[in-house]
Amino acid sequence: MSLKDALDQVAEAYHAQKPAVVLHFNLGGSGTLQRQIEQGAPVDLFISASPKEMDGLQSKDLLMPGTRKDLLKNRIVLIIPVGDSRVKIESFQDLAKPDVKLIAVGEPKTVPAGEYAQEVLTHLRLYDQLKSKFVLGRDVRQVLTYVATKNVDAGIVYVTDALSSQEVKIVATAPEDSHSAVTYPVAILKGSKDMAAARDFEGFLLGSQARAIFQKFGFAPATP
Repeated sequence: MSLKDALDQVAEAYHAQKPAVVLHFNLGGSGTLQRQIEQGAPVDLFISASPKEMDGLQSKDLLMPGTRKDLLKNRIVLIIPVGDSRVKIESFQDLAKPDVKLIAVGEPKTVPAGEYAQEVLTHLRLYDQLKSKFVLGRDVRQVLTYVATKNVDAGIVYVTDALSSQEVKIVATAPEDSHSAVTYPVAILKGSKDMAAARDFEGFLLGSQARAIFQKFGFAPATP
């Protein structure tokens, strides 16, 4: 889900070059998408928000050899709703304040952003005392919505999601050493029904035009 807005523009740019090719995006938490692929969903190409889900598919020999590449990098940030807040939150440590009642995070078992959030809070020795405050989202965009609509006091998302909404404010960025590298791998599935088209689109995703679009949305290239 963190890729939705950027992919919409990438698709427009690709369609301008290849108008005969129709792209269908199935957006959701990477863990959910991984399970769908394992259960036989017809997929040509998969982009995961963390290496774990791609590793799972690779371990089951579902990826076309030689097509897995690191596509993008992202950062983990703490956000609060824009406007007056009943509690002052300026750091991850502030989440432990008694006045902070609800914190939105992705479901760690299926949402990479939730797993990264768990890693950050564990590193900062906050996780155990904050668990009871968590409101779990099915994907990172739901977490963003919880914060934007002021249904929670704070949330942990990717910087790219935070930048997509004018209803939230970034108050802290997780230290890089507090979590695994936020890397988005891409690969073609062995079950692809159109391998040539899948290879062409993957090449476009890795090219300079798509890279410029991704960077506009706050992503960093995985390789210089």
